[in-house]
Amino acid sequence: MSRQIPFTKMHGAGNDYVVFDGIREDLPSDLSKLARAIADRHFGVGFDQMLIVRSSTVAEFRMDIYNADGSQVEMCANGIRAFYLYLRDHDYTSADEIGVETLGGIVRPRWAGPGLVEVDMGLPILAPEKIPTTLATGPGPVLDVPIDLPADLWPEGPEDLRASSISIGNPHCVIQVDDIDAVPLDRVGPALEHHVAFPNRVNVEFIEIASRDRIRQRTWERGTGETLACGSGACAVAVSAILRDVVDRELTIELRGGNLQIAWADENSSIWMTGPAATVFTGEWPLEDTEHSKLP
Repeated sequence: MSRQIPFTKMHGAGNDYVVFDGIREDLPSDLSKLARAIADRHFGVGFDQMLIVRSSTVAEFRMDIYNADGSQVEMCANGIRAFYLYLRDHDYTSADEIGVETLGGIVRPRWAGPGLVEVDMGLPILAPEKIPTTLATGPGPVLDVPIDLPADLWPEGPEDLRASSISIGNPHCVIQVDDIDAVPLDRVGPALEHHVAFPNRVNVEFIEIASRDRIRQRTWERGTGETLACGSGACAVAVSAILRDVVDRELTIELRGGNLQIAWADENSSIWMTGPAATVFTGEWPLEDTEHSKLP
């Protein structure tokens, strides 16, 4: 005997999500298994991350995040915009700004007009031990540090590959190249995600500096693969480029699924990200009765 649990398919700049309501619905006890099943783009629904709406004792709501491989992660900046839109559309809040608890800390999305959400992403984490990465030691930042890759993965690539690393509640590895379209991301992405220098794995961003106020970005997300956008990655890209003084403090990050606006006034200020959020469709997923239990 089975029942149907409702879900909402959403996206933020092409980063796509399946959202489940863990407050009003009985969800499966094994959410990693559910994520792997629904993430399949041929036999399931398909997504980059699965988002779960939860109640919180430290903020207005909590967002639990699962990758396509079933792993749970700390933060998803494009996801927080979709999550906030979901809460407004489903009558959980009408507030122009709320706090959302994540494994990476409390994040504050706020309404920026139809289809747009602005997010206070907080301060970037620059200390290597806290990112975490072994590319450097001390207080940080970790900028333009040599990183090795097996030569056969990218034989035509740069001889001197250098990485910057930032955490925006989750770890990022940022590498500047001349042409992001020439990067064999399907080969070098997994190698960098699992690189020994990143004990918790890492999200990888290859970037191309277009001008002082524009960067092109491609993203390999840990546990998912290449995605059309990554909001926390865009913030990490902006911070690393600003610290290297190759861009201004307000800029556009051009992703394959759309653009994000990033502003970082100074080292003592929060990073602000503004971008789109949209609902694509709603549906129901079949679930055996024996697979569910009410979770807090």
